Amino acid sequence: MRFRSELKNYQQESHYFRMRLWVAGLLMLVCFGILAARMFHLQMTRHEHFHTLAESNRISLVPIQPNRGMILDKNGVILAHNFFVYSLEITPARVKDVEETVNQLAELVSIDALDRKRFKKIMSESEEFESIPLRTHLNETEAARFAVNRYRFPGVEIKSRLFRHYPQGPLGSHLVGYIGRINDKDIENLKESGQLSNYKGSDHIGKTGLEQYYESTLHGKTGFKQVEVDSGGHAVRVLSSTPPIPGNNLILSVDSKLQKIGEDAFGDRRGALVAINPRNGEVLAYVSMPTFDSNLFVGGIDTENWKLLNESLDKPLINRPLRGIYPPGSTFKPFIALAGLEAGKRLPPFSIKDPGFFTLPGNRHRYRDWKPEGHGVVDMQKAITISCDTFFYGLAHEMGIHAMTDFVRHFGFGQKSGIDISGELEGLLPTPEWKKRRWNQPWYPGETVIFGIGQGYMLSTPMQLAQATAIFANNGVAMKPRLVASIQDARNDSIRPVEPIIVDRIELHPENVAIVRKGMEDVTLPGGTAVAVGAGAPYTVAAKTGTAQVVGIKQGEKYDASKLDERHRDHALFIAYAPADDPKIALAVIVENGGGGGATAGPIARKVIDYYLLGKEPAPIETAAATPAAATPVTAVNPATPATTGDHPHD
Repeated sequence: MRFRSELKNYQQESHYFRMRLWVAGLLMLVCFGILAARMFHLQMTRHEHFHTLAESNRISLVPIQPNRGMILDKNGVILAHNFFVYSLEITPARVKDVEETVNQLAELVSIDALDRKRFKKIMSESEEFESIPLRTHLNETEAARFAVNRYRFPGVEIKSRLFRHYPQGPLGSHLVGYIGRINDKDIENLKESGQLSNYKGSDHIGKTGLEQYYESTLHGKTGFKQVEVDSGGHAVRVLSSTPPIPGNNLILSVDSKLQKIGEDAFGDRRGALVAINPRNGEVLAYVSMPTFDSNLFVGGIDTENWKLLNESLDKPLINRPLRGIYPPGSTFKPFIALAGLEAGKRLPPFSIKDPGFFTLPGNRHRYRDWKPEGHGVVDMQKAITISCDTFFYGLAHEMGIHAMTDFVRHFGFGQKSGIDISGELEGLLPTPEWKKRRWNQPWYPGETVIFGIGQGYMLSTPMQLAQATAIFANNGVAMKPRLVASIQDARNDSIRPVEPIIVDRIELHPENVAIVRKGMEDVTLPGGTAVAVGAGAPYTVAAKTGTAQVVGIKQGEKYDASKLDERHRDHALFIAYAPADDPKIALAVIVENGGGGGATAGPIARKVIDYYLLGKEPAPIETAAATPAAATPVTAVNPATPATTGDHPHD
């Protein structure tokens, strides 16, 4: 034992032990130092940051949706407004079984198949954490019944939402437009415009018509409130609030009564009508038929109604005044006539003896007039009144395509009018350069000839025809067309008028304008192509009828509408302004597959003009056969193939 004790070095072991204690103590000191430094960093250096995070957990920023502005007609009739409704909504992320939840809710609240379809459609387009309406417009009894059973349905709640409503239903739906749920494309557009933050809490946006074009005016500015919440996320109290700024109201130049007269006049026929005040560009009526009910789209249109609208042969969703393109036919002749007069090509007493056809020098091909035996001696004024094709064939050939297109461009052909609705098409004002680019083909002299009567590749929209008529009625001064006459500030009810804008001005010789005016005035008098339209009117109408061919006919064949399918028959066109000596309204009417312009489109125009000028609905107008007038055989919507010039009925 003594031997073992002598071998053990107590002093050395004690030294090592003390060293280990020092190392352990130093290590503990370092660890406590690190903890103290970290605590100092968190408490002092990062205090503001973590204070903000803590406050954000305690305070929730809730957006307040602004009240969307109303749309009213010129007399204050409401076309679009809002009201609060009870909405039963589900947040899918907070519900275990959405389908089962819907079935259980159906035992408390009436939920039909349409509600289910709409809910599934919106849910497929939305994020899981978004609140999705299952049933809107709950009455107080239904809301109370759910409130009693709310504890059974986590993730389901009743919200009070602003609901857009169009009280006039289908009336003017293409001009008013509609709102719909915000989709990914809308979000991208809002990001690009820097407006996304203003749509927090909003789930709808303007999709078409004025609702889309004036979205920034109608939407308003989103408000916010700071709400203190507990650990469970429930609101405790409101700390502060920034109220939303409501959107401004739009007051239109359109008279809803005039609009209804125009729509009713079409009956079950398809087409378009645009009426303009030529003095300031205000649109008085904007008709696209058939129409549809904008209310279908507000909550998300169901599959069945979407299919009916989208697949209908009548194409009710097409905004025909802006997106319907048609050959102008004989309604184009007054503008070619004015071009010839201004160029000095057909000044009085110039006249021709019409044999019923026109031939190019060195060419035996005959470009036929609608009247095979011809019209006899015809001057410019008479050529407009009776719509003599032969007269305009020769004028077009002598002027040349560039001289004609350069002139009529001042009347808005081949370009957008600039009206305050998106989606407008430019139509087509063809030139040799266009044809070379489009088809890599040369321009032929015969194409210039038929351009003179609105044939060939020439295409225009109803808006362009109405604008051209308004410019002529205003002596060559082009006013920018607009639907909104003024904007009302929703905060103080002050009204700011939208000022008229002159977009072009062409200097015209009064004596030349007088010739064309007289030719157009005689159209609605005995001997003209629309005598029934002017019958009994206490004012004078200056007008021009037209017919646009939908399917081609072979050279020498006779047109027989009774042998054609209804949708293959000619379109009827009519342009007019009144009173002729002091124009207050200018319009264009197109009735698809309606036949002659004087017999079908003219009476529609007469009803609109009568109400606007006289303040009353006219008596029914008999569509008696008009005096024979010009054919305008044109290939309707396909600019790839020029029209033929076979025999054809009058306008």
